[in-house]
Amino acid sequence: MARRALITGITGQDGSYLAEHLLSEGYEVWGLVRGQANPRVPRVRRLLQDVRLVRGDLLDQGSLISAVEKVQPDEVYNLGAISFVPMSWEQAELTAEVTGMGVLRVLEAIRVCSGITASRGSSAGQIRFYQASSSEMFGQVRETPQTERTPFHPRSPYGVAKAYGHFLTQNYRESYGMFAVSGILFNHESPRRGAEFVTRKVSLGVARIKLGMAAELRLGNLEARRDWGFAGDFVRAMHMMLSAADPEDYVIGTGRTHSVRELVEAAFAAADLDWERHVVCDTSLHRPAEVDLLCADPKKARTQLGWEPTVSFEELVATMVETDLRLLADGGDPEQDSSWA
Repeated sequence: MARRALITGITGQDGSYLAEHLLSEGYEVWGLVRGQANPRVPRVRRLLQDVRLVRGDLLDQGSLISAVEKVQPDEVYNLGAISFVPMSWEQAELTAEVTGMGVLRVLEAIRVCSGITASRGSSAGQIRFYQASSSEMFGQVRETPQTERTPFHPRSPYGVAKAYGHFLTQNYRESYGMFAVSGILFNHESPRRGAEFVTRKVSLGVARIKLGMAAELRLGNLEARRDWGFAGDFVRAMHMMLSAADPEDYVIGTGRTHSVRELVEAAFAAADLDWERHVVCDTSLHRPAEVDLLCADPKKARTQLGWEPTVSFEELVATMVETDLRLLADGGDPEQDSSWA
C-alpha cells in the first residue's frame, strides 16, 4: 500500500512543493486546512488535484486528534505557522500559539492516536513526525556558518516560537521514543512565496517597474545577509529526514550568503533595469531587532542524507522575476494567485 502523509500548512509555499514531491514518490497525500472557507483552498485544489483535505486547526487540540485518527498517516509534516517574521511583533501571542504551541498539539495528537504512554518505547512502526524549524532561531549568531550544534539566540517572537517547537520535538523524541525530527531550514524561496516576503516583494517590485506599473521599490535594511535557496530543493530534504533509519535533526541551506542588496541587484539585472534608479531605503521597514547574518553549514545533510541543492541563487532570482513578469502582464493578482494558477 502507498504510504500516507499528512501536511499542515498545505496552502503555503513549502506545503505545495512537498505535496508535489510526495505525490511523485507514490504517496497518498492529505492536507490539513482550517475550513472550506479558506481562500487558499481553491488554489490548492487547482495545483494539487490529487491531494485530499481534512479539517483541523493548530489552535485546537481536539481537531488535530480527529484529523490524525481519520487520515491514519505514516508521516506528518508540520509546516503550518505564522511565518512572516515582521508580523510576529504585531501578533506575538498568536505567533506563540500557532508557531509554538501548535507543535505541541500536533505531537500530542500523534502520541494520543498512537497509544504512546510516558514509558519510552521503540520508534519502529510509529508515525514519523517532521517539524519545520528555522534559521531564525539562531538570530544573533554565535558562530558562522551555523551547524546543528550552534546555540540559539532568536531575535523575534517568531524565532522564539520556532525554538520552542524545536526543543519540544527533541523532547518528545527523547521522552517517548517517537520518530520526531526537525529540519533547521535557512531561507528558501520560489515564485509561490507570499507577496509580503522580501524576495517576492523584490521580484514583484521589479516586474511592476518593468511593466510601467510603478516607479520605485521601498525596502528596509539592504545589508542583512541570508542563505537563500530554492523551496523545491528544501522539501526533498524534509522527505529524506523522515526516510532515514534514525531520527536526527539537520541544518538545510546552501552554505552561501547574499545581502538584500545583492538580491536587488540580481533581480533588477534580470529585467535589464538599473536598481539604483528605483530603490528607496525606508528605515521604517527595519525590524525592531535585526538578524544581520545567517549562513548554513549543511555538511551533515550532505554526508548523511546525500542532499544537495540544485538551483543557484542567480537562477532562483531570475525565475522569480520572469514568473512575476508573466503573472502581471496577464493581469494576475499576486495577492491572490502567488503564481499558483
